[in-house]
Amino acid sequence: MVSVVVGKKTLFLFNLNDPDNPIDLKFQQSYGSIVTYRWYGDGYIMIGFSRGCFVVISTHIREIGQEIFQAHNHKDNLTSIAISQSLNKAASCGDNCIKIHDLSDLREMYAIINLDDENKGVEHLAWTDDGQLLAVSTRRASLHVFLTKLPILGDACSTRIAYLTSLLEVTIANHVERELPVTVSVEVEPSFVAIGVYHLAVGMNNRAWFYALGENNVKKLKDVEYLGTVANMHLNSDYAAALFEGKVQLHMIESEGLDAQEERETRLFPAGDDKCRILCHALTGDFLIYGTDTGVIHYFYIEDWQYVNEYRHPVSVRKIFPDPNGTRLAFIDEKSDGFVYCPVSDRLYEIPNFSPTIKGILWENWPMDKGVFVAYDDDKAYTYVFHKDAIQGSKVILAGGTDVPFSHKPLLLYNGELTCQTQSGKTNNIYLSTHSFLGNLKDFGPNELAEMLTQTLMLKRFSEAWEICRLLNDPSGWNELAKACLYHMEVDFAIRVYRTFGNAGMVMSLEQIKGIEDHNLLAGHLAMFTGDFNLAQDLYLASSRPTAALEMRKDLQHWDSALQLAKRLAPDQIPFISKEYAMQLEFTGDYINALAHYEKGITGDNKYQEHDEACLAGIAQMSIRTGDIRRGVNQAIKHPSRLLKRDCGTILESMKQFSEAAQLYEKGQYYDKAASVYIRCKNWAKVGELLSHVSSPKIHLQYAKAKEADGSYKEAVMAYENAKQWDSVIRLYLDHLNNPEKAVNIVRETQSLDGAKMVARFFLKLGDYGSAIQFLVMSKCNNEAFTLAQQHNKMEIYADIISSENTSNEDYQSIALYFEGEKKHFQAGKFFLLCGQYARALKHFIKSPSTEDNLSIEMAIETVGQAKDEALTNQLIDYLMGESDGMPKDAKYLFRLYMALKQYREAARTAIIIAREEQCSGNYRNAHDVLFSMYSELKTQKIKIPSEMATNLMILHSYILVKAHVKRGDHMKGARMLIRVANNISKFPSHIVPILTSTVIECHRAGLKNSAFNFAAMLMRPEYRNKIDPKYKKKIEAMVRRPDTSEAEEPTTACPHCAFQLPECELLCPGCKNSLPYCIATGRHMVQDDWTVCPHCDFPALYSEFKNMLQTENICPMCSERINIVHLKKISDCTQYLKQEDMDQ
Repeated sequence: MVSVVVGKKTLFLFNLNDPDNPIDLKFQQSYGSIVTYRWYGDGYIMIGFSRGCFVVISTHIREIGQEIFQAHNHKDNLTSIAISQSLNKAASCGDNCIKIHDLSDLREMYAIINLDDENKGVEHLAWTDDGQLLAVSTRRASLHVFLTKLPILGDACSTRIAYLTSLLEVTIANHVERELPVTVSVEVEPSFVAIGVYHLAVGMNNRAWFYALGENNVKKLKDVEYLGTVANMHLNSDYAAALFEGKVQLHMIESEGLDAQEERETRLFPAGDDKCRILCHALTGDFLIYGTDTGVIHYFYIEDWQYVNEYRHPVSVRKIFPDPNGTRLAFIDEKSDGFVYCPVSDRLYEIPNFSPTIKGILWENWPMDKGVFVAYDDDKAYTYVFHKDAIQGSKVILAGGTDVPFSHKPLLLYNGELTCQTQSGKTNNIYLSTHSFLGNLKDFGPNELAEMLTQTLMLKRFSEAWEICRLLNDPSGWNELAKACLYHMEVDFAIRVYRTFGNAGMVMSLEQIKGIEDHNLLAGHLAMFTGDFNLAQDLYLASSRPTAALEMRKDLQHWDSALQLAKRLAPDQIPFISKEYAMQLEFTGDYINALAHYEKGITGDNKYQEHDEACLAGIAQMSIRTGDIRRGVNQAIKHPSRLLKRDCGTILESMKQFSEAAQLYEKGQYYDKAASVYIRCKNWAKVGELLSHVSSPKIHLQYAKAKEADGSYKEAVMAYENAKQWDSVIRLYLDHLNNPEKAVNIVRETQSLDGAKMVARFFLKLGDYGSAIQFLVMSKCNNEAFTLAQQHNKMEIYADIISSENTSNEDYQSIALYFEGEKKHFQAGKFFLLCGQYARALKHFIKSPSTEDNLSIEMAIETVGQAKDEALTNQLIDYLMGESDGMPKDAKYLFRLYMALKQYREAARTAIIIAREEQCSGNYRNAHDVLFSMYSELKTQKIKIPSEMATNLMILHSYILVKAHVKRGDHMKGARMLIRVANNISKFPSHIVPILTSTVIECHRAGLKNSAFNFAAMLMRPEYRNKIDPKYKKKIEAMVRRPDTSEAEEPTTACPHCAFQLPECELLCPGCKNSLPYCIATGRHMVQDDWTVCPHCDFPALYSEFKNMLQTENICPMCSERINIVHLKKISDCTQYLKQEDMDQ
């Protein structure tokens, strides 16, 4: 391609390969005329225009004619442009300034140089070929030359760096310690720079100048000439080491005051007799280290002034880089491979993925991050970590890579921050990508935090990893951290991590081993915890306790490995391991080898009898498994274990060796199994012998079937009974043994449905239809039973049976309909009631002819009670009142109806009427019981008791007590009760004269003469006189004729309500006007301090009196229930009974 500017307006491009298609490029008029242009790169042209613009175009076919970049660099005019390919920079000049752009990104302005003195403007500019100098001519005929890049010279010692900032100026800085930079002016443009603890050295060719670094100033010390051109130099606090022409000269920097040690002032390496050439060297606080073309690395200990270590590498060593202490050394050999050498252990570790373009290595200076280093070339810095204390041994790993900007030379690494020197004489800090976790962690999301966790674990930064895990709060993160701690043998930190996420097992395991000092033993334990068992074994074997390897293999049940280890470490363990190995082989089905190991497991020592028995059991089982049945069976029979006989029997059974299996089962007293196997052999005789020991119903059943088939029915029945096969037992009793009684008993006991059917069929054959119906119902064949009952007119029997069973409404209805058809109203009503058809039931009960016990009326009442239907209730009341047939029924039925309907008030009124009728008829006990039952029911339902009922019950009870008192000879109590009855004599119309006669006699006997006279006078009335029993008539007439009115006062006791003293048989207190509760044993009113109640009816009684009464007869006079005297309790607080009495009244 040829380019020509035509008329300062157009750029003409002529392609020699395509002469027919030249290209003519025109530009905007606003740019002005073309001043100059330059080709650069891969077919790009930069064009400068008179009005201050420059434009970049491409000559690529696809982009031709397009402006790739355009900038208005100068205000008035542009006079020249220049391009430096080596620097990758472009410069333009115009007005009175120069502007420099970076070709990789033209938008970025690299530098602006103003020439303020040049008021006439600048004219031309040009770069040197290496780009180091830029020259500018001006219209004033002057020439300016600018330095565009410095030689990159620099050195670091600890965290201090020295670097060239101008051709004759070196700057010393310590960013880490935050010291102010110090600049040192030097005499010549140096070719090397070295910095030490207290000194700076610069030099060129064979000469070096040394400067002492003070607090705030720098003082020149001296200059030294060497025997050849110095390639590089290193300093420590006292010494300098210069490398020139394959030799190193070590000498003191300041030798004043050290005359006594002249031989220590300087030394040349190597010694004269050593023909090797030194290719590289380094100086630490204690050592001079150098590498030679023969591959030897020497350590010279300055304090003792002698060699202390050497390492021989297969090829020559090009560069060496010791860490700050000199205990680890990274080096690069002539094959461009990298290694880390540890002189303490004399071990070499290859650096993985080591790029052949690597220029140098920097070790981390941050004291907490030992083992981290970066290897760098022109484009990238690779972060490596040397893991020294890892369970798998020491090794170097690559942690990651970081891009290094163009023309940056790394000088110092401190806590992931790489300080680089640039061509412009400045420093620039780069953060390694492997240390991204050093920022504010809270700004990152979970994915970034997970990546950072991986970085921290690679770099062994466990504290930062802890913080990341805390933010992630994810068990997998904690687990990774814990595993990394184990890998790096950080036991205490691992314990802390496992404790945090609650792994108690690991905490306890690590607590047990954390004090172990033996490195290999500790590493072995940790390898085992991480599941690397082969490594754990190797580490255990290399430790002070190699038996730990055997213990581990035993715990893991790796018996094969354990056996190999035991042969070497613990031969006495072989029998026990052999047994365990045999058990494992047996489980996997390798019976031949299992047998061999069981045999090896026998110790023959009585101490280990249990172990030997287990081995013998194994031999017995494996012998059978491998086909040596006789040996196995004999061994099992001799062995004391029952379980072994069972297990061997099972194996033999599976091998179809039934007779031997049965024999072993029998010997082991597994009779069920033995009998089962004998049955398979059809050895019934043996089965019969064992039957008394057999508990399995299945075996009894098999034996029973066999005996039944042989016709031995009695034995078969016994076996069926043992097998609980009741249907078969019933079948044999009915069909073969002709014992229906036994069959019937068994059906009743077992409630067997099929058995009941068989018995029913048996009775049917005999024509005993009643029994057949009974057993058909028992077998739930209700339809068959019903049909049978119909056919043979046995419906009453069927009905009786069915009503005692849990039967369906349909069955009850079918019976009811049958009886309805037969005009048997009572039975029809009963079954309509059972199936819930109350109206039809009531209709039949009313139609039913009356019997002595009037059961049909009782059932009608029950029906109405269940139905709770007003129409039915009214229908029954009409019937009972005689509305329908003109015959009123006994009032007690009306009372029962009200009770069934829970209409207690109506029932109470009816009860009073009934009681009155009973009293009139002289049935005082019946009247008493009717009133008592009604009283109790009303009390239970918490309904107020009518006073008439309570009074009538009290009078009737008083009358009933008379007999009891007189029987016991207590005439006073009898007389008092008779006085109360006689005062209400109108309630006893049937027995007025006998009651008054008894009253007169008892009062006379009790000495109550006045009362006897009064009632005797009443008897003398004309209507009673002729009815007096002739036996007592004369005595009573004599009493009236010769009256004796003397009578003792009735004793008084306190009212239980108000404590007013009133006669003991008086039941109305004049003090508080309360009706008083009465004692059911004496009829007297109750007193507070002598209170009890009947345990059954809850009626009150005087404790002392009731107790005396129960000693002669143990029946309550009120409810007639039997009472055990021990159940009688004296009540100290009777308030609740008095309240209840008030409510009842």
